[in-house]
Amino acid sequence: MARKGRIRIHDVWGVKVVSLGQVEIWDGADMALLRDTLARLFHEEGCRSIGVDLTHVKYIPSGFFGMLDDYHRKGAEVRLYSPQPHVRRMLWFRQFFDLESTGCYRMLMEPKHPMLPIIAPAVAEVPPWKKPVESESTVAEEDAPAAFRR
Repeated sequence: MARKGRIRIHDVWGVKVVSLGQVEIWDGADMALLRDTLARLFHEEGCRSIGVDLTHVKYIPSGFFGMLDDYHRKGAEVRLYSPQPHVRRMLWFRQFFDLESTGCYRMLMEPKHPMLPIIAPAVAEVPPWKKPVESESTVAEEDAPAAFRR
């Protein structure tokens, strides 16, 4: 769990980069600390170029990319520094981050590749329970009794 003293903020070429130190797996407390720090930088200090150091991070909670997206849509330039290979393989990362310089990835407003919608399988025109059951012996309609003809 990250403690307030563990969080570091570095200025890298005008980008305020937040680091939680050597924490490999972020828990809820780490995310809350990161969220509060980014909020202070963005809202109180007016930083419009923020970054997160992911050098040691092996697991990212599900809300992390959503939180970054919120700041990005509010006008912040968002960068991730030194993400581990596991993080770089994540779909969200691959879709919304571009390599800017060695170890630095910049967040994009739109995905690199269009996200394909999930297409439901074709639905049968007639539900299976309403389809006529074919018998072993097929009778031509004209040979069927008049009461059974369509």
